[in-house]
Amino acid sequence: MQPIMNTYGRLPVTFVKGEGSWVFDTDGKKYLDALSGIAVCGLGHAHPAVTQAIREQADNLVHTSNLYGIGRQQELAERLTRISGMDNVFFSNSGAEANEAAIKIARKYGHDQGITEPQIIVMTKAFHGRTMATLTATGNPAAHVGFAPLVSGFIRVPYQDLASAEAIVAANPNVVAILLEPIQGEGGLATASSDYIQGLRSLCDANELLMMLDEVQTGNGRTGTYFNFQQHGIIPDVLTTAKGLGNGVPIGACIAKGKAAHVLQPGNHGSTYGGNPLACAAAVAVIDSIEKKNIESENIYDNVKARSEQMRSAFTTRLIEKGLATELRGTGLMIGVVINQDCPQLIKEALDIGLLINVTSGNVIRLLPPLNINQQDADQVVNLVCQLVENLK
Repeated sequence: MQPIMNTYGRLPVTFVKGEGSWVFDTDGKKYLDALSGIAVCGLGHAHPAVTQAIREQADNLVHTSNLYGIGRQQELAERLTRISGMDNVFFSNSGAEANEAAIKIARKYGHDQGITEPQIIVMTKAFHGRTMATLTATGNPAAHVGFAPLVSGFIRVPYQDLASAEAIVAANPNVVAILLEPIQGEGGLATASSDYIQGLRSLCDANELLMMLDEVQTGNGRTGTYFNFQQHGIIPDVLTTAKGLGNGVPIGACIAKGKAAHVLQPGNHGSTYGGNPLACAAAVAVIDSIEKKNIESENIYDNVKARSEQMRSAFTTRLIEKGLATELRGTGLMIGVVINQDCPQLIKEALDIGLLINVTSGNVIRLLPPLNINQQDADQVVNLVCQLVENLK
């Protein structure tokens, strides 16, 4: 028996080194990483500023406890609240944990108003994690099999259907919050319109509900602004993020504003490792590298815009216009290429030709390259993906 639990359908490769947009396996073969560890290594592999921050912090202090003040945590919280326009932060170790914190905020917000069985509206095809509460909030029935009884307190509505959410709120006085992803990373990269997001914001405002956005995958510069909500003219009450925040070092954040920022008090929630000095040092370096202009000639937001336009234009010409793909989804460097047939085999075929990609919802090639990928490497991603699609049988 293998000593590692069989929870992943692993591909037959082991990577030992990374540099920028490339990773190298045990045989020295290099692969172009168009997945970034599933939107984690947004600054690429072995980014010098992040590596230096980790090294310097490890030389001084890796962990104490949240029983004490943590200077690096304070620095990171100040950056996240400034960028988001929100009030305070709870730090965790992952996106699922950040979403658990959001769910607890919503439930306690309801109880504080005398609602003994608070309900949270969630979406079809959503993904919020694999803990019991976040698994229940996730809109993939296949992921629920074998884990009943699921957690109560969630009502599911169709994504991008404002009228359905309005009807539930009108009929159910126990609804306390709405939780959604602005782009559904595991749900085929379905992308919410500004009208829909603004409509949900108005619905929450009119009924004193918490609007909670899961930006675990869309945050940290992935879609061309630090957070995706900044493209829609709203601010949520609760915001979660993780993945690209630590560029590979585990960290998550649940950020709150206004009435949501005062819900949790000492004893209501906690984490042993959340917001430890090492993880926070890495995240501070990530934010500073994204936000500051022209660090080592990098302008992350400009590059995301340029590479996104470059890749989407090429895919339109080479796949969409030739009938080999039906749609391009997502925003920035969160790109979904929708193929007119299921194509999960492309993950292994891509690996064989030195490319790391993912396929979600059966027929959507998901591309999440580093935010600082250069023009030449972006061209190569396009060429290899088009080659794979053209050779589909």
